[in-house]
Amino acid sequence: MGLLKEFRDFAMRGNVIDLAVGVVIGSAFGKIIGSLVANIIMPPLNLLTSKFGVNFTDLAYKIKTEAPKLNADGTMVMEDGKPVMIFQNYPILNYGPFIQSVVDFMLVAAAIFVVIKAINTAKAKFETKKDDTPAAPPEDIALLREIRDALVKK
Repeated sequence: MGLLKEFRDFAMRGNVIDLAVGVVIGSAFGKIIGSLVANIIMPPLNLLTSKFGVNFTDLAYKIKTEAPKLNADGTMVMEDGKPVMIFQNYPILNYGPFIQSVVDFMLVAAAIFVVIKAINTAKAKFETKKDDTPAAPPEDIALLREIRDALVKK
């Protein structure tokens, strides 16, 4: 029973609940930012890059490897006593999707920064500003000061 109580105390601790709420809200906020990037920011950017003929998703480096050319019966094709080699493009390093993911990440990070900056600015405007002038002392303190000043004059 002690383990169950310990787990309950852990799960109900304030920091764990705050973290859970943060994860849920962060997930929903991530969807909003993802939609902002995919539906608002990327279409004009794609239009701009397509004019220059840049399409990141198609970029790749093909590693050429040599392989023997085979006849229909499986024997190597020979030319002057040497096997005829052909280049086959088996391994492909797709770096274009990686670049696209990095660009997407940078756009999402920038969008989050702008949204958080706007939220913080709006929050600062709505918060009450504290005056630098000291507030009037409570009534009992003011009354005690009057009594002190009256005693000093006598």
